[in-house]
Amino acid sequence: MPLNKKIKTKAIKEFHRHDNDTGSPEVQIAILTRRISHLTEHLREHKHDESCRHGLLNMVGRRRRILTYLQNSNYPRYLSLTDELGLRRK
Repeated sequence: MPLNKKIKTKAIKEFHRHDNDTGSPEVQIAILTRRISHLTEHLREHKHDESCRHGLLNMVGRRRRILTYLQNSNYPRYLSLTDELGLRRK
């Protein structure tokens, strides 16, 4: 289930490093977080949608890997991003 273009553009504008940035770890994590919350709401209503659940788990794993990369490469940015998005840290 793709995100609405306005929501995705807003996430990119909030977390980009420069004007043409769409692929930095911060932007990727922000977009994945929005998609995860969207799918979580969908699964609350449709509990038996197993293909959606499978996609959700893949997204959570991808976000976790990118967060680990950001944590190892630039810890202060990792801390600020998790605070802004409201993600728990290990």
